[in-house]
Amino acid sequence: MTTSTDQTLNVMNRHLHAFMAKQGVGAIVADYDEHAVLHAPDGVYRGIDEIRRFFEGFLGNIPEQALEIFRMRTQEAHGEVGYIVWSVGELIPLGTDTFVVKNGKIVQQTYAAHIGNR
Repeated sequence: MTTSTDQTLNVMNRHLHAFMAKQGVGAIVADYDEHAVLHAPDGVYRGIDEIRRFFEGFLGNIPEQALEIFRMRTQEAHGEVGYIVWSVGELIPLGTDTFVVKNGKIVQQTYAAHIGNR
């Protein structure tokens, strides 16, 4: 089954909403296939358990006000590939994620961010 652009955007929007609405790590990882792979600057996270640990660490390390100053700079999708560019003020002046979505689940993701001086 081929994933359409609309399906990819729907998964990305649901994922971002769970993150922004502070629904918790469980809601965030619900969008991932059980065998998903997340590529990040500090390593590769394979499967739901490792991806959950990544988000627990990420959410535990961002300042409380980060979500209030989050700004989506680019969000687009083409077929099964989605791409976002975002920032969190001077804390994270540049962040980017690429998502590969199949059958309504994220199967691959890349994440990178430039962390500013705190």
